[in-house]
Amino acid sequence: MRRARGGPQARHWLIDWGYPSPETVWAEVAALTPSMAGISHARLEQGSLQWPCPSADHPGTPILHAAKIVRGRGRFMPITYRPPAEQVDDEYPLILSTGRILFHWHGGTMSRRSAGLERFAPSAEVEGNPLDARRFGLVDQALVEVASRRGRIRAQARVTERSPRGTVFATFHYAEAAANLLTLDAVDPVANIPEYKVSSVRIRPVRAKRAGPRK
Repeated sequence: MRRARGGPQARHWLIDWGYPSPETVWAEVAALTPSMAGISHARLEQGSLQWPCPSADHPGTPILHAAKIVRGRGRFMPITYRPPAEQVDDEYPLILSTGRILFHWHGGTMSRRSAGLERFAPSAEVEGNPLDARRFGLVDQALVEVASRRGRIRAQARVTERSPRGTVFATFHYAEAAANLLTLDAVDPVANIPEYKVSSVRIRPVRAKRAGPRK
């Protein structure tokens, strides 16, 4: 980012966004990124360029690993399939995966402060396949409860072909429906990465309570 020029009274560099054009923004990026130093708006007007393009006379690199990769030729290593720590069963028949949607970032601590983004995606969602929706009595955009052996959350159903049968997808941006209440703490034995993307869950519709008779 650009630092403000001047003496002690100059504006802090974090808020000095006085760029006159997109070209000047890119010029700063290129000046600070050696692999893109040769890419400019003027050159892009003449045609596309692929990085690395380290200098103004470099033609660009349409294929990054044409002859070899960084350490030489590619090395393939066979592995043995290892099933996830938690398997589906009659009580928890669905595989849960968690992740992002377009409008929010990570835990939502920043993006959910934006009124515009919150207007587009105000509540947690759970995506499921139409065949599973029929099996478990789910209705698109209705409230559902997802439960695992560790916890439960409520979210809005999204019935979609994007989710394979037997799998549900939950957003993790919403503290009021924190997806990690459902996940387990198993980790990959080599990389020690938590197995957040494979957990066993069940799902059910949340029925609206009927008002009692008036007295």
